[in-house]
Amino acid sequence: MNDFVYQTVLSERDGKGVRIISLNRPESLNAMNRQLIDDVARAFNDANADPETRAVIFTGKGRAFCAGDDRKEHVHPESEEEARDFVDAIQRATTSIVFGNKPVVGAINGWAVGGGFEWAINCDFPIWGESARGFFPEVSLNLFVTGAVTSLLPALVGLNKAREMLILGERYGAAELKEAGVAWRVVSDDRLIDEARVVAARLSELPPLSVRAMKRVLNQCAMADMQCALRLETEATIAGFLDPKTTELLKSF
Repeated sequence: MNDFVYQTVLSERDGKGVRIISLNRPESLNAMNRQLIDDVARAFNDANADPETRAVIFTGKGRAFCAGDDRKEHVHPESEEEARDFVDAIQRATTSIVFGNKPVVGAINGWAVGGGFEWAINCDFPIWGESARGFFPEVSLNLFVTGAVTSLLPALVGLNKAREMLILGERYGAAELKEAGVAWRVVSDDRLIDEARVVAARLSELPPLSVRAMKRVLNQCAMADMQCALRLETEATIAGFLDPKTTELLKSF
């Protein structure tokens, strides 16, 4: 059933404590506009506060998980205040996913680009469909990444590979991402959501106190600089938004 209603996100809980949060702008490949960003943060906050939810599946409706920023709706911020408000909203969504108390199983389908790739990396157990692909275009667009990936990604793949992914913006298939340590599992596209349900059901059956503690301690210890990364990413992204060159590059992307 649909327990919470949002404009751009579906949130459904089954009878076994598993909530599925689905990005729901399939006509735009679930590209990120401000409404979607805010809805993701609210959906995860609600899931984390719901005592009946013990595990979350995060996926996208249609042909993609999330194709990054919605270029059709991109508006160049007119002030630092406007840019900061937008970037803070993005970072709030990541905080809800990463620092929330419920384990998150990613079911990554189709493209995961930019901020969408960040959300895939934010998941505790990212399962990728075999045809899914991801990349970071930010540096080529005079922008910067968010989502704490400057802390999360080096912890997953090592500093050299993180440089390659974040600076050069190479495009990667699911198998490559599993080899690098970004994808936890890769399954056939038609098995993706079923596999995510199996993992989420297993998590939901574990004692919630110890699961929540393990998620919290692992994230805080393995990525001790995550809060610092969020702050530094925010400042770098704001600077990119305020550079007129960025709008030119976005329009031609």
